[in-house]
Amino acid sequence: MPGEQAAVTGSATAPRLLYVVTEDWAFLSHRLPMARAARDAGFEVHVATRVSNGAAAIEAERFALHPIPFLRGSLSPIATFSTIAALRRVHREVKPALTHHVALQACVLGMLATLGRPTPCINAFIGLGYLFTSDSGKARTVRALVGMLLRYLINRKNCIALVQNSDDRAALTSLGVAQTQITLIPGSGVDINRFTPIPEPDGAPTFGFVGRLLDDKGIRTLVAAHRLLRTHMPDAKLLIAGTPDPANPASVSQAEAKSWNERPGIAWLGHVDDIAGFWARAHIAVLPSRREGLPLSLMEAAAFGRAMIASNVPGCREVVIHEETGLLFPVDDAPALADAMARLAADPLLRARYAAAARKRVVERFAAEIIGQQIVELYRSALNATRHPGVA
Repeated sequence: MPGEQAAVTGSATAPRLLYVVTEDWAFLSHRLPMARAARDAGFEVHVATRVSNGAAAIEAERFALHPIPFLRGSLSPIATFSTIAALRRVHREVKPALTHHVALQACVLGMLATLGRPTPCINAFIGLGYLFTSDSGKARTVRALVGMLLRYLINRKNCIALVQNSDDRAALTSLGVAQTQITLIPGSGVDINRFTPIPEPDGAPTFGFVGRLLDDKGIRTLVAAHRLLRTHMPDAKLLIAGTPDPANPASVSQAEAKSWNERPGIAWLGHVDDIAGFWARAHIAVLPSRREGLPLSLMEAAAFGRAMIASNVPGCREVVIHEETGLLFPVDDAPALADAMARLAADPLLRARYAAAARKRVVERFAAEIIGQQIVELYRSALNATRHPGVA
């Protein structure tokens, strides 16, 4: 109700919703559908993020933009305190009714910035990131510290942990986060009216990968599997869309990515804006990741009508149902991936069956309209709980 919302926000018209995301491109690529749903439901949307070249696109959506000095991949205390201080300034200026933090760093620093404030916050954990996929000594140490922080920060009044799959919910509960503080919504949504089935291309079997060029995304496993595949299917092609991410310790180098173009049958395309044009060139989507929240690249490929191959890990198996929408294989197993690639490359009827089932699953479970309704209901529930403590 407008009158009640104004009491929370101090606004006469709309409750203010503040998204906190480390990078503007990440907000635009992964959070835009839910932000649009919130705007269309009557929220005044603000975005606090590190700005590179996404300012115009964010402001074109009628969202208020607040630059924040996030420094991904850094453990510098000075950088951390600077980010927290900047977020607190935004809170003082905007006075949001609700805050939505996205990804681990934004969740931790965002919750620290809200200490002492009554603003309810949604904390979206999307795959749990490098700290939860790496077994390095540094990652284990930081993971233990982050676990203690999360227990303290989330198990508070007005804090909600938002996950995209049941495996991540179990991971948070294993860290001591109360189950009552966790909500599951599968992703941010796919525009099924814009992303519609397109015919397979003619010519040699072509596999497509879309994502950051990280070892944790399985890109090296994919390159190795493609090499194995070409020993008995020499015309098989691999298209790679994405760029290295220097802020992530698992990133490949620019030089390594460029070297793939020298290998037979591989084309590294860098960043690709025309995702429909990309999938028009590929028969099969592949994501050999070690862990995902809910992989947008696979959901988009499914919406375009592509059969899929993915590693049997959290997140991926929410989209790829083995022998129904695609094939799953053991993580980091290049020979098993090559076998799965060979099977789908040789069987167009099987690809068509998987593709139809994949499109149906996206339409029924992951469409932007469906996810938008779920996220708006969560926002309203959080606001109601603040206005009426003890009432669900």
